[in-house]
Amino acid sequence: MTLLSINKNQRKSPKIIGKSSGILDKKLVASIILGGGEGTRLYPLTLTRCKPAVNFGGKYRLIDVPISNSIHAECHKIFVLTQFLSSSLHKHIFQTYMQGGKVSGLIEILTAEQRPMNKTWYQGTADAVRQNIDYLLESPVEYFLILSGDQLYNINFQEMINFAIEKDVDVVVAALPVSSKEAPRMGILKADQDCNITDFYEKPQDKVTLQKFRSPPEVLSGENIAGKRYYLGSMGIYLFKRKALVELLQADTRADFGKHLIPTKVQQGSIAAYLYDGYWEDIGTIEAFYQANMALTNPEPLFSIHNEQRPIFTSRYDLPPAKFSDTIIRQTILCEGALIEADEISKSIIGPRSVIHKGTVIKDSYVMGNDYYTSTISDVVRLPRHPQIGENSVIKKAIIDKNVYIGKGVQLINRQNLVNHDNENIYVRDGIIIVPRGATLPDGFIF
Repeated sequence: MTLLSINKNQRKSPKIIGKSSGILDKKLVASIILGGGEGTRLYPLTLTRCKPAVNFGGKYRLIDVPISNSIHAECHKIFVLTQFLSSSLHKHIFQTYMQGGKVSGLIEILTAEQRPMNKTWYQGTADAVRQNIDYLLESPVEYFLILSGDQLYNINFQEMINFAIEKDVDVVVAALPVSSKEAPRMGILKADQDCNITDFYEKPQDKVTLQKFRSPPEVLSGENIAGKRYYLGSMGIYLFKRKALVELLQADTRADFGKHLIPTKVQQGSIAAYLYDGYWEDIGTIEAFYQANMALTNPEPLFSIHNEQRPIFTSRYDLPPAKFSDTIIRQTILCEGALIEADEISKSIIGPRSVIHKGTVIKDSYVMGNDYYTSTISDVVRLPRHPQIGENSVIKKAIIDKNVYIGKGVQLINRQNLVNHDNENIYVRDGIIIVPRGATLPDGFIF
């Protein structure tokens, strides 16, 4: 089989459930999760891991969202394409989804590899798929669902798949109504009343272009117009017919779907927009990551982690429940194994195995927790270099990465109101303090 050939023996006709329904058997869909990005805008959280492996919500990894949604959509196979700093990501996927046969055979990791005819790393999203096309085509599916490994959403992919079958187009792009403020960071598309995409522009920066891509009222709902969301932004989620994906990769050999291949396909035709109006967030920056996590502490967050019908799967922590004493806790997520004697914790997330001592105040912060700790608070006192937050410390608007030692009387308050700052143990992005993984802050440290 050549690089972009289709083996007829691997192809099967789609299973239609009822002649009039046009509903595809979801098991004839495979998802491709792109997890190989370098993640420079999330630095220093990506100092030792790739973006999809970054912890969020206390106990999850970003990769858990696309994998869980693919599982809920009953995808026949889930391919995860990795490249940069992927060791912890591989470990997490194995422990969560493969070990013990939980989804045995469902998930396959495809790492970047040099080959006799191609010795380059992935150059972009489309190039990553192109380099693995022979592996992907071994799966006997009719559709490929292409996803990013660093987005948060609660989209029901079954509905998107059904839409694609009913439209019978080559490609479906998930699109979200957005405002003029959000549009410049997204691919913006125009669609007609029948949801056929007629034009596409990647990250428009000038008002003239934006005006050209303003969607007409008949495409948008009255609620979106009232909210001044006049544009349709690509969510970076694509559903391709098998043959169409192969042909497009062959016709346009450039690197990216959003920048290159999707505009090419718009010119060719047979591409539609699936309009989605729920929660979606691209975790591309520290600010987006921070805000998305803080939003989880709201009484009714738009992105719910408490949906029993569509749970987010992740690693099991064989840890005892969180334990706290004499602590005022408001609007906070506490994870397993946390040992807390702080004075106050408000609007924060406290990750697994977090150890927080007396007198400490934590506000508007994400403490990711630890990979290990000693068994009790008193043990930690005897072994002070184990990860912990010491007595009488103050932490505000911060992200504390895993396995961090913070001494007594430390103040992380950004007293100079810095917007951006780089130091060995302290970073600031958009006014948010970040303490990188494994850092040590001595007693009395003030920032």
